[in-house]
This record gives sequence, C-alpha cells and structure tokens, in this order.
Amino acid sequence: MTARQTRHLIDRLPPVRGRLTANAAISRYTWFRVGGPAEILFEPADRDDLAAFLAEKPGDTAITIIGVGSNLLVRDGGIPGVTIKLGRAFSRIEILGDSVTAGAGAIDVTLSRTARDSGLGGLEFLSGIPGTIGGAVRMNAGAYGREIKDVLTEIEAISADGEIHRVRTDALGFSYRHCDAPDDWIITQAVMKGAVEAPDLIAARMAEIEEAREDSQPIRTRTGGSTFKNPPDTKAWKLIEAAGCRGLRRGSAQVSELHCNFLINTGDATAADLEGLGEDVRRRVFEKSGVTLDWEIKRVGIALTKPKAVTS
Repeated sequence: MTARQTRHLIDRLPPVRGRLTANAAISRYTWFRVGGPAEILFEPADRDDLAAFLAEKPGDTAITIIGVGSNLLVRDGGIPGVTIKLGRAFSRIEILGDSVTAGAGAIDVTLSRTARDSGLGGLEFLSGIPGTIGGAVRMNAGAYGREIKDVLTEIEAISADGEIHRVRTDALGFSYRHCDAPDDWIITQAVMKGAVEAPDLIAARMAEIEEAREDSQPIRTRTGGSTFKNPPDTKAWKLIEAAGCRGLRRGSAQVSELHCNFLINTGDATAADLEGLGEDVRRRVFEKSGVTLDWEIKRVGIALTKPKAVTS
C-alpha cells in the first residue's frame, strides 16, 4: 500500500462523525502483537454513524471488522480497504430482569462480571472466552459446556448497504463455532437471557472457571486463544500432541507447552511465523491421524514473507 493509494481511498470515503485514520497500526490491538497496518481504520461514533458510512461508501471498498483482536492474526502486509473497530459506543451493557443487552464491543468477561454483580447467572461461561460479544456471536463461541447460542435471544446487525436488521436466534443457523448470519453483516448488539441467582453462587462458578484457565491455558502470553476447532468426537489438542507438535517452534512462534492448541509469540515472531507454524501443525496432524484441522483463529490481510524453517 502506497501513500498515494491511501490518500485516494480516504478521499473517496463519505464523511463520518467518528474517526478515519490512514495507515493505522493494528498490531497494537491484537493479542499476538503482530501484523501490518490497516490502509484505513474507521472507529464509528455510534450505530447510526456506522450505518450511514456503510450505505454511502464506494461499492468496491473492502471491509474488515475487528474487535479486541483476541482471536485474530493480521498478516504482515496489513489489511487493505477499511478496517472497522467498534469502540466505547458499542460496549454498553444493560440488565433488565433476566435479560442482558450488550453492544458488540462489550468484553465477554466484563459482561459476565456485570451479570454476576446484578445476580444474573448462566453467563459465567463467558468469563472463560477472550474477546467481545460481537465476535462470540459471529463464531458461536463456547467454553465450559455452554455456547453463545444457549443464552442468545436476538441480535442487531447492519448489512453492507447500511440497513439495520434484528434477528432472533433460531434464524441464525448456529452450529459448532459457526453462525449463518451473512458474512457482510456487522453485528452491533446482542440480547441474552440468564437466570436470577445469588451473586455469591455465580461468583463461585466464575472462580472455578478462572482457576481452570490459569492451570491449563497460557493466558498471560501473547497468544490468540484456541488455534484450531475441535474435530468431531475428539479434541484438537490431543491430535496436536499425538503428532509431536507440543513445543514446536518457528522463529519466535511456538506451540504452547501448557496447551498445545495455543500458538504463542515468544518475542519477535511475525505473522508469517505464526501462520506458518499453524500450517505445519495441520500438516503433521493430517500425516499422523488423517484429520484436517480447521483454523479457529481468523486470519486477515496480505502475506508478505515466507516463514522461517521449522525447529523442534
């Protein structure tokens, strides 16, 4: 991406009340802390600002949505087009009775803590999922025996033409780590249902989840969460371990020793190192078991360099 191309794109975009930034550093938003810049970063002021932008933008403008970057790998060449990041205006959490309405930018663990403090149970599993509510809905995120579809009642989303949609859960085609909402929809809000309970009981369950995560996952490292989806009837980490990939390295990218379905940036890894290591894990697992692992981490942007050689 040249400066001339960036200026040209910004000149073609409609006016907004939020912020448009050219050549924006995205790596600082991602948990891996890698990746090239966004050609244009758009941080909308609110839902109406976002809807108006989508309705008026040039039809050939590529759009990428990011949340807090917990399950995201941005490639080293950066993200062409407009990258949209939903910020504070999309992070509100409101509780009324046994119902929670949350903006797509609300952090999963923040929602579960807010629900706990209000005496609303059934949402504590979200404290074990890194990321935002919008991302959780898009991939039907789950942990500790529950998925977002189990508590979701309705979403609000904006389609590529700027139209606002409200859709009930049963129309969204949820399955394992999948939602049938159109790819060009931007989820802006979710409504979930919990159960009124004593806050201390909810807190106890959340403490168990936190302890389990501390013991089994490299949560204090630069990682992207679970790398691959679990295949039917087995766990991805078991296949990865059986293929001899625990601790495998490519440059400063490493398969976690603690949980081998996590990739870690141990220092100055590039996106190419991390993605290349992941692809090598997929190859080794297939050669060992005949199972093809599917990526759970979302990979976006343009690849620039070839990864370094594999070492064990």
